[in-house]
Amino acid sequence: REAPPRQHLLAPPGSQRPPGKMAAGKMAAPTLRQRCCRAVGLWGGLRRAPLPLPLWRRAHEQARRARGARGLLAAQCERGLFQEVFPAQSAEEQLPGLLEPGSPPLTAYCGFDPTADSLHVGHLLTVMGLLHFQRAGHNVIAVVGGATARLGDPSGRERVREPLPAERVRAHARALGAGLERLFENHRELFWAADGERLGRAAVLDNARWLGRQPLLAFLSGAGGRLRMGTLLSRQSCQARLRSAEGMSLAEFLYPALQAYDFLHLHRHHGCRVQLGGADQMGNIMSGYELVTKMTGTDVFGITVPLITSTTGDKLGKTAGNAVWLNRDKTSPFELYQFFVRQQDNIVEKYLKLFTFLPLEEIDHIMEMHAKEPEKWGPQKRLAAEVTKLVHGREGLESAKRCTEALYYSSVEALEAMSDQELQELFRQAPSAELMLEPGMNVLDLCRKANAIPDGPSGYQKITNGGVSVNGIRITNPETVLILGQHILKNGVSLLRVGKKNYYIIKWLQL
Repeated sequence: REAPPRQHLLAPPGSQRPPGKMAAGKMAAPTLRQRCCRAVGLWGGLRRAPLPLPLWRRAHEQARRARGARGLLAAQCERGLFQEVFPAQSAEEQLPGLLEPGSPPLTAYCGFDPTADSLHVGHLLTVMGLLHFQRAGHNVIAVVGGATARLGDPSGRERVREPLPAERVRAHARALGAGLERLFENHRELFWAADGERLGRAAVLDNARWLGRQPLLAFLSGAGGRLRMGTLLSRQSCQARLRSAEGMSLAEFLYPALQAYDFLHLHRHHGCRVQLGGADQMGNIMSGYELVTKMTGTDVFGITVPLITSTTGDKLGKTAGNAVWLNRDKTSPFELYQFFVRQQDNIVEKYLKLFTFLPLEEIDHIMEMHAKEPEKWGPQKRLAAEVTKLVHGREGLESAKRCTEALYYSSVEALEAMSDQELQELFRQAPSAELMLEPGMNVLDLCRKANAIPDGPSGYQKITNGGVSVNGIRITNPETVLILGQHILKNGVSLLRVGKKNYYIIKWLQL
């Protein structure tokens, strides 16, 4: 029997036409992401067809085997994590083979400019991309932009960034580096079961180490001589800024050149061949590709991940003022947990694929159970738990659950187990007071000493009308005497609530 014609590795079944070719009158060739999904048999009808349960299981098993055979690129395209690959043609020809199981490890990197002292949820997807590379046995580098942050990335911005003092940038860089190392460590300890497979190496570097020592003339005559002005000027973000009244500074214009030099340095000293970035970073990735290929002759690649947006479509981040931070002192584990618990049904499955390491078959099962019992919010709780554990560790997840039980379920046990830090995190805007317990002290005395109710009859009436609770217990008798173990918890704290949202933290002295 004659062998069937050899197909391109990522071509859809039945396709004989080489990638990128298009017959007259035909639609354009599918994107790389579509080809990856088709390669594992999941583009089109497989997930939509109303198959009987045994066939579903067989399809999932086939998909699982296909993912293992096709490697990292197809698996992450299927999850929706890898959005675009550059340059398209050579990526389609080389990347699947370079990333398939059993191949020598590659090195991939992603950069994070320290414009603040914490990462946020918008950065988390690129970190997830690095972690998936690491889980596939490849080595990863997280680059903190201690040098490039001094210039500011103009991508997607209508006006110049406020310049940051050098010392503040260095402090931010140290904090960002510590946050990245914490994510890598939490992943290794809590999400990686070795099972004989290799977890790639992870490193955190600051580009101030090499850019800070790069002489200006050497940079301009070397890297600057290889980058083309037409390419830099043709970028949409550059065009928009040049047409604006404010214009564009030389420092901003040279930002892509410095980021491109990062890629060149990492390629020369660490063998790096892949750069990850958000979807808005494609222009900078293209500059890096151009510089590395021209100066070394080696094929390198860029991969973008989706941007995480708010319900109004705005990009999550510091600039938009809607950042959900990953440092505990900015966004507590409870607040991070609640951010993901509040995600709507139409987005939670996508987020489970993007923000967790759960197998796709398990995500399918979670969503099937959710369709039967939507009131339990199972996918949202699992998503929130997985992300909180990755960001804050097992202790942070337990803290988030304690705070949830105390606030939403009035759990006295959870409230008693909370530390002072957790109380302050849970009730950030709540005033606190330190009081001495006097003999016969009642609820009315407590409210007045805490300045929680007005003086006179109106404050008294607020209690009798049921508007006051202590540790989740509603009080209607203002003369109720405070009792240890009931109104005053074992940890020496009382949580006073007046109305629906006004909380007061009372710390009792010398009990």
